[in-house]
Amino acid sequence: MSIKRIKFNIPGFDALVPEGVPESDLILLTGFAGTGKTIFGLHFLVSSPEPGIFVSFEESLDQIRETAETFGWDLKKMEDENKLRLVKYDPFRIEDIMDIIQNSIKEINARRIVIDSVSALGMHIGHKNDIRIMMQQLNNLIRKNKCTGIVISEIPNIREGISRFGIEEFVTDGIILLHRVLKNGEFHRVLTILKMRATEHSRKLHPYDITSQGFFVYHDKVFETDSII
Repeated sequence: MSIKRIKFNIPGFDALVPEGVPESDLILLTGFAGTGKTIFGLHFLVSSPEPGIFVSFEESLDQIRETAETFGWDLKKMEDENKLRLVKYDPFRIEDIMDIIQNSIKEINARRIVIDSVSALGMHIGHKNDIRIMMQQLNNLIRKNKCTGIVISEIPNIREGISRFGIEEFVTDGIILLHRVLKNGEFHRVLTILKMRATEHSRKLHPYDITSQGFFVYHDKVFETDSII
């Protein structure tokens, strides 16, 4: 049986994954602070013809809407049309978050979900085993509802791993890493796909920009460097 696949519809990114990403996969989007992870997640939602959900454990919904406005994305209009659901949840009260996500999926027939971020959520869960269980529950929920999910994680230092807790990459189906490299005394933003289940993808470093229209990947350019900062 063939795997149903989806496109991200983010300029330049889909060229790195020509077949598309398997539907129902949970993908880890990880990187340093300030690399554009939230913007990538929002772009993934607003570019889709199908409804989506953005779950925030950090920024307020007003902050998220203001961020989107800078790129010309009218989230309020999408919310009014049931094409988008924004959820702000206190990470201190995590017991019923899965029910909230499940209900939101049913209410707007969502097919895409972004969780921002597991770093904030995990700080309040505490034990790594509990974080792993929570992420597995999220993966099962997304798969059951035939959604495609992105879970955002922040890393303090690339040399210490690619996620906050060191377990996110083992529970997810794909990994997109946003990081920066130092070349000729200047920092450059680069993106690489570290894994993607059952999918051929680029394994190179590609420069990217955050433009007035959102996230943009230079898929036809490869960044050559041995120094990852």
